[in-house]
Amino acid sequence: MSNTAVSGLPIGRGLLCLIVAGAAWGTAGAAASLVYRASDMGPVALSFWRCAVGFALLLAVRLLRPRPRPGVENAGTDGTAVAVAFRRKALRAVATGVGLAVFQTAYFTAVDATGLAVGTVVTLGAGPVFIALGARLTLGERLGRGGVMAVAGALTGLAVLALGGEGTTVRPWGVLLALLSAAAYSVMTLLTRRWGRDGGADAASTSLWAFAVTSLCLLPFALAEGLLPHTAEPVRLGWLLVYIAAVPTALAYALYFAGAAAVRSATVSVIMLLEPVSAAVLAVVLLGEHLTAPTLAGTLLMLGSVAGLAVAETRGARREPQRA
Repeated sequence: MSNTAVSGLPIGRGLLCLIVAGAAWGTAGAAASLVYRASDMGPVALSFWRCAVGFALLLAVRLLRPRPRPGVENAGTDGTAVAVAFRRKALRAVATGVGLAVFQTAYFTAVDATGLAVGTVVTLGAGPVFIALGARLTLGERLGRGGVMAVAGALTGLAVLALGGEGTTVRPWGVLLALLSAAAYSVMTLLTRRWGRDGGADAASTSLWAFAVTSLCLLPFALAEGLLPHTAEPVRLGWLLVYIAAVPTALAYALYFAGAAAVRSATVSVIMLLEPVSAAVLAVVLLGEHLTAPTLAGTLLMLGSVAGLAVAETRGARREPQRA
């Protein structure tokens, strides 16, 4: 019997989706730094454009896909069932979109208030802790001793990677915003997992309409910051925005929602810590930054923790059919 999650996606494929999504998210920082060099675009405006253009790309893909023949998709369902399904999808899109908007806006504001290193460590470090507690209380998912060790190792690696060898300043307001960002990310992950266990997860629809909701939430803040940037390199800026919207946004979030519906929430939170690892590798390879001892040590710790937790997740999934 195959180790398939309740959502219908095999565990191995769900882990692969999350790994690719985490690596893709890590490229967003390098691309964003190039956007800032090429224009005066602010972080909230960039978040708006990445979600708005990501929505347009996913909508185009959806419209170009072959449609099922009339009467096949909704065969055997009455009007009430269709209406209930529509309300559920709308509620999920709104909840995910608002969570994504809070997650991104609070994170960018935290970075501005207390610095990139502290904002990243608090946001990404608190996420696995919140998710592990929330999964235990609301979903009944246990980490186990190995899972606790993997989370601890990943968080240690994150702290070494982000804080090692750098002067940092901790400001309470920035830390509170980072915790808010982590809480929004945690709620989004836990809801996606619950919907996947209930068999109601649809990664494509979730990504598409969540981006629409997020764009609407961010629009007034982006207008206040400055929606249209000034640049001397419009073609380069345009390609950078398309890349950010296509790869670390549309593709990565679609893969994230698919994987998060199939894999335990705490495992999801640790695997997504591949984002700073990917960003650190890109900084060394493409941006010419030096490979320091803290960077190498933190990267190895996080990669080891992610690999260990992925193996444990796969073995646990294989044991489930035997117990059943």
